[in-house]
Amino acid sequence: MNDELNYAELLEIPVETVHINKREKRKKQEPDLKEQLIEDVNERVNAAESDPTFAESTPIARAPEESVREKRERRILLGEFIAACALCATIFFTNIFLPGSAVNTFLRGLFQGEEAEAADPRMYSDFTLSPLVNGTVGADIAVSNTGVLSFTAEASIYPPADGTLLAVNGDAETGYTVEVGHSDNFSTVMSGLSTVYFAAGDAVKATIPVGYSAGEGEVRVMFYSDGSLLNNCTVTEDGLAWS
Repeated sequence: MNDELNYAELLEIPVETVHINKREKRKKQEPDLKEQLIEDVNERVNAAESDPTFAESTPIARAPEESVREKRERRILLGEFIAACALCATIFFTNIFLPGSAVNTFLRGLFQGEEAEAADPRMYSDFTLSPLVNGTVGADIAVSNTGVLSFTAEASIYPPADGTLLAVNGDAETGYTVEVGHSDNFSTVMSGLSTVYFAAGDAVKATIPVGYSAGEGEVRVMFYSDGSLLNNCTVTEDGLAWS
């Protein structure tokens, strides 16, 4: 203020007429935070668009929904697969536990096709019967009125003639029963065996034992012709013969 009065005296201006106006200092205007935020965002967006590595987002493609027809076909295929597995399992277990079952007989005939054996029309009288046990075994064979042969002995059991083992039934506790087919018309059934050496479908010989008897139970032998029990077999010193 003293400097201003001195300046007025130099200009010969009355001091009373001098009015001193004191200018207020303006406060420094602070930037608007909202506008600054908007500018920052715009700058970042512009920088991202100008960046060559920037990749625009694309909508995610969704897999088309499965139609009702496709679902039905898929279920049918699944059912066929399960049925095929069940059939294979049935065949497998019947081959092990029931080799002479009707299912296995049917399947063998189905798959054999042209390889099926030729018909064998021989009758029972065309066969010469072989001993059922070894000659060194003292087995008293009895013949019933109906033609059933029976004996009790610890011995190997032989089929009376060559043929094919058609079926094996029973178990070790109750005794095994086997059926040997000699031709299309003639067969032999032997029961009471403790052990069986062959499986259904195997070829058997009159000179090779088909099973074994421990001598604890009775062995019974029956001859059939066209499904009928024969009653014309006799036991002689030379063995079995047709009467």
